[in-house]
Amino acid sequence: MGSVEAEKCLAAVASKIAGHMPEVSQDVWEVIVAEIPQLRGDGIILNTLMASVEENVATLLHGFENDMPLADVEGPAAALDYARRLAQRNVPVSSLIRAYRLGHCRFLRWCMDELRRHGPDEDVCAATARLMLELSFGYIDRVSERVIEVYQLERDRWLLGQTGVHAIRVQEILAGKHMDPDSAESALGYRLRQTHHVGMLLWLPEAPLGGEGLERLDRLTSRIGEELNCSSKSLFAAQDETLAWAWLPFGSSRDLSWDKLANAVEDGDPTARAAVGDVEPGVEGFRRTHRQAVRAQELAMAAGPEPRVTIYARVAPIALMCTNIEDTRAWVWSVLGALAVDDEHCARLRETLRTFLATGCSYTATASRQILHKNTVQYRIRKAEEALGRPLQEGRRDLEMALLAVQYLGSSFLRTDPDPS
Repeated sequence: MGSVEAEKCLAAVASKIAGHMPEVSQDVWEVIVAEIPQLRGDGIILNTLMASVEENVATLLHGFENDMPLADVEGPAAALDYARRLAQRNVPVSSLIRAYRLGHCRFLRWCMDELRRHGPDEDVCAATARLMLELSFGYIDRVSERVIEVYQLERDRWLLGQTGVHAIRVQEILAGKHMDPDSAESALGYRLRQTHHVGMLLWLPEAPLGGEGLERLDRLTSRIGEELNCSSKSLFAAQDETLAWAWLPFGSSRDLSWDKLANAVEDGDPTARAAVGDVEPGVEGFRRTHRQAVRAQELAMAAGPEPRVTIYARVAPIALMCTNIEDTRAWVWSVLGALAVDDEHCARLRETLRTFLATGCSYTATASRQILHKNTVQYRIRKAEEALGRPLQEGRRDLEMALLAVQYLGSSFLRTDPDPS
C-alpha cells in the first residue's frame, strides 16, 4: 500500500509542476548558464540548451506521472542534438555532464518544495521522496551515458573533417595563443597578416533536411567574396551544422559597400542570416572584426523579427549596449517614458521623432520624408514631448540612442502596459 500511495503522490506532484513547466525550465536553464561559463555560447547554442532542458524536464515529469520504465529511456532528441553541437564546438564533455548534475539538483528542489506543499503524512512523504530520487537518478544516469556516447561519436567525426581542424586553429588564434604566423597561414590557406579583414558569422535558423547546411554556408561565403571582389580566398570555419565563422580578405583596401554585402547575402541564400564585423587590419584586426560580428549576432538574436543581415558598423552602439539586455531595456524605458509602449500611437510618435532628430529638428524635412503635412509633424512632436515629460533637447543624445535601440530590437524592448508602475 505504501508503494501505491507513493506512486500516486509522486504523480500528483509531477502534475502540479507540469503546470509551471516553462518557469521550471527557465530556472534550470539560468542556473546552468550562470554556473558553467563554457556553456555561455551564442544565441543559437543557448536556445539549443533551453530546448534540451525543456525536453528533459518534460520527460522526467511524464515518467513520474506514468511510472515510465527506465529501460525505455533513450534521451530526448533535443538533448542529443545539444551534445552534438557541443562536440562540434570543442566544449569539454565535462561541462555537459556538470550541466546534468546542476540541472538535476535544481529540478529536485522544485519537486521537493511541491512535495512539502502537497502535505502527505510522514511515511508517504518519505516513500515518495525515495521513489523520486530513484527514478530521477536512474533517468539522469541513463541519459548522461547516452549523451556522452553521442558527444564522442560526433567529436570523432568532426575532427576527421578539415573544417573541424580549421575551427580549432582559428579558435587558438582568436584566443591570442602563441602561434607561428607562417604555419598558421599555411594550415588555414589564408593570409592572416594581410592588411584588412571582415569577420562574419553565418547561420541558418533551422537545420535543413539532408544535412547540407554547412555546404550552403560555404557556398554563400564564396559568393559574397566574389561579389565584393576580395583580394584572395576567404576563410571558412564551421562551428556546427548550422553556424560558421568566416573572414573576407581585402588586402590593402578599406573600401567596402555594406549595401552590396547585404545584397550578396540576401540574394545568395533564401534563409541564411549574417552578422558582419567592421573592416580591421592585421592579426589583431582578424580577432577584433570577429568580436564585432559576435556582438552583431547577439543583437540580431535579440531583435524581433530576426534581421537577415546585421552590420556592426551600422549598429555598434546598440550592439555594445546589448551585452546586458535587461539593463539596456530598463534604460530605454527610463529614457522614453510613456513612449516605450508597444502600440500604434506610440510607434507613430517614435518614428516621427526619430526622423525629426535625424533631420536636425526640421519640421519641413521630416514632413517631406514621412509624406506628412507640416502641421501633423508639429502635432506629433508636441505629443512626443508630452509623453517624454521634458523638452527634446534635454538628454537628446540618450533619446536618439534609445530610439535607435527600439528601431533595431523592436517590441522586445517595449512595454505592453502603458502604466510602468
